[in-house]
Amino acid sequence: MVFLDRHDAGCRLAEELKPLAQQRPVIVALPRGGVPVAFEVARVLRAPLDILAVRKLGAPGNPELGVGAVAEDGTGVLDPRSAGMHGMTQAALDKTLARESRELRRRVERYRDGRPSIPVRGRTVIIVDDGLATGLTDLAAVRALRKRGARLIIVAVPVGSSESVALLTEEADRVVCLEVPPRLYGVGMWYRDFTPVSDEQVVALLGEASAGQAAPAPSTEESSASSTGTSAGSATDALFGVG
Repeated sequence: MVFLDRHDAGCRLAEELKPLAQQRPVIVALPRGGVPVAFEVARVLRAPLDILAVRKLGAPGNPELGVGAVAEDGTGVLDPRSAGMHGMTQAALDKTLARESRELRRRVERYRDGRPSIPVRGRTVIIVDDGLATGLTDLAAVRALRKRGARLIIVAVPVGSSESVALLTEEADRVVCLEVPPRLYGVGMWYRDFTPVSDEQVVALLGEASAGQAAPAPSTEESSASSTGTSAGSATDALFGVG
């Protein structure tokens, strides 16, 4: 199955997720690529759309190779074996965390545009991304949402590797993946149009989704848990293995 673009992928994914609409889920997109996919899911399920900023931790000298990930609240995951194989020292990890934490703060401020995060405590949450390569960013998102008290967490993606699906199955309550090819090669290989999503597109889609969606203000506890006070030190403390 090859998707025309992220919106097409979102429409197809939404059809698979329709039975969950009765649970009144919160749709949580992983920006930037997951936002157009999640927008269509939220539209079809008539559910509120929010974002959870998560950044990949790239290997030294090869930033595209993810050896870990960190979420906006400092929740992180690290694959110790992969990190060690690619020379990720503590000093390199601290430097990477500091850089990615700055980017996380920028993204949250830009994308939420003053809107509070949607409370998830006691609710079903559907995490939507445009695909699973290593699965580490989605794993960090699952753990961050567990901290915020989500009752049921579902990871939903158009395409993913069998390894990443297995990884997420261990911690999410359910994984919905439309296409699990024998060899992934790369998420972009499964889209005819995989043009990078811009900040402006993310802001526009979130603004459109929030129009008319009167979400209740988050509790003090949730506001604290979803704040963007991520720092290299706090994120380092939060990182732990994928197993």
